[in-house]
Amino acid sequence: MKHILSGGLVLILVVAAVLLRSSMYVVTETEQVIITQFGKPVGEPIKEAGLHFKQPFVQKVNTVEKRILEWDGKRTEMPTRDKLYISVDTFGRWQITDPLVFFKRLRDQRSAQSRLDDILGSETRNAIAKHDLIEVIRTTSGRIPSKDETLVASGSGSSNIGVLHPISKGRKLIEQEIQAAAREKLAVFGIELLDVRFKRINYNPSVVEKIYERMISERQQIASRFRSEGEGEAAKILGNRQKDLSVIDSEAYRAVQEIRGAADARATEIYAQAYNKTPESRDFYAFLKTMETYRSAIDKETTVLFSTGTELFRYLNSASGKQD
Repeated sequence: MKHILSGGLVLILVVAAVLLRSSMYVVTETEQVIITQFGKPVGEPIKEAGLHFKQPFVQKVNTVEKRILEWDGKRTEMPTRDKLYISVDTFGRWQITDPLVFFKRLRDQRSAQSRLDDILGSETRNAIAKHDLIEVIRTTSGRIPSKDETLVASGSGSSNIGVLHPISKGRKLIEQEIQAAAREKLAVFGIELLDVRFKRINYNPSVVEKIYERMISERQQIASRFRSEGEGEAAKILGNRQKDLSVIDSEAYRAVQEIRGAADARATEIYAQAYNKTPESRDFYAFLKTMETYRSAIDKETTVLFSTGTELFRYLNSASGKQD
């Protein structure tokens, strides 16, 4: 009898331990708990860390993460507004703020990640499709990018080589736009979207070759413009040189003529002073000039007809022994 009583006491203790063990659970600082009874949530979520109790066997403890969780989206190809296909890789951070709603609608993190993929992927495609590539690449609209001023086309502005087009938003505001649109849709699942960022943006391999061709074409246009400007400068320099040479030649010719005229005038003045002193000197000067004229105008092959009254014939007539 005593053995039966002791065995029953042990059995009661074991059953009590099992019941106590199944009715106790611990909530850590990183968790929040939803109690379900036959698969349905009962009561409010347990968010305080510590030891808690539930009905044994009929109730089940379901833990929900309290910490900030990460979402790493798949790299997806999508077109921009200017019809350029790019590969966009995004990531985000989210947190379960309403564990009861989250548990009712999604149950676990795997389902939540799938829903995040759908919503964030869709909002990212919508945002990229509404903006040009430069809006997605540039950080903010207020940032002034560095650029090579020599690549900026001058003149009437017919060329836009080297010119960065102005943007209205920039990558930061586009990320905020995606976050705001997705946050409303995720709130119905008890999820708060904390942040969304672009991790990497690449050109689609199918358009990389076209991008390179466009870059080569732009550089060729720049080189052609530099060559044309150089040829224009060379032509201007050569023209200025020719003009300067003409001016120098004309000024030198004028100076020579002035010097020669002054010398001839001075020589004439000296001759006049030398040969105009006496009647004999004047006659001798007239004779010398006449002889110089004969030498320059008459040779063996020349036939000259003179009038008998001409002054030039006077000395020839005297040389033949005839007098006037």
